[in-house]
Amino acid sequence: MEAAESEARLERAPAAERRRIPLVEPLIFVLSIASALALWELVSRTGLIAERDLPAMSTTVEKLWSLAKTEDFWGAVGHTVRGWAVGLGLATALAVPIGIALGSSDFLASALRVPIEFLRPIPSAALIPLLFLTLGTNVKSEIFLATFGAFWPLLIQTMYGVRDVDPVAVDTARSFGVPRFERLYRITLPSAVPYIATGMRISSSVSLILAFTAELFMGLPGLGQKVGFTELNGLYEELYAYALAVGLLGLAIHLLSTAAERRALRWHPSQRLGTT
Repeated sequence: MEAAESEARLERAPAAERRRIPLVEPLIFVLSIASALALWELVSRTGLIAERDLPAMSTTVEKLWSLAKTEDFWGAVGHTVRGWAVGLGLATALAVPIGIALGSSDFLASALRVPIEFLRPIPSAALIPLLFLTLGTNVKSEIFLATFGAFWPLLIQTMYGVRDVDPVAVDTARSFGVPRFERLYRITLPSAVPYIATGMRISSSVSLILAFTAELFMGLPGLGQKVGFTELNGLYEELYAYALAVGLLGLAIHLLSTAAERRALRWHPSQRLGTT
């Protein structure tokens, strides 16, 4: 009887631990944001930084709320989201198959190593003058910039994911005569999916940053254009309100991509912790 009770306690302990983790993580998340906002309010209200240069958090939120009631604001958000989504989509369509090919072939990886290592470190913002001269100041430049920046993290993650496949599983499938293409989608892809998902989450943030950067420096419609316009005209309350909107958009994208990753990888050990 005592042995049975002891075994039951051992089984309940991990479950209780798993239940506590989902409660702690959101609490830490909320407290960290609340602390940052409170510090912002304190710095401005105490005069550590003049309110003319840094409007108070409450003032900025109030201005953002008033802007959110206008069609112009949501039009700018829509343009930025479009640049982010198209850039990320194109990067995914290109990086995943290329990464699978490079990860599966030592010859291709060696042949393309020099071009990849040459292009990958180039800051995406450094391409803006070149885009001015080639594509011009239009949405094509914004999409190209977002795609270029988002492509590399996803490519590298996909390559690592393919190369991290258990060689025993591949050799076993080969010994049983499983065709190459079937080995790819039955063994290689399921093993590489967690790496690809992480790459997409990283690339998602990069794509948003570069879409905003293109709008800011090229004057393209979107939140970046709004930030540049308000800065040039000294509209500091609106400037910080639009900057806050960009931050909230980035946070929303991060939360959505993280939730999608957890849902898609429920079967993976890295996502099982925190489930009951």
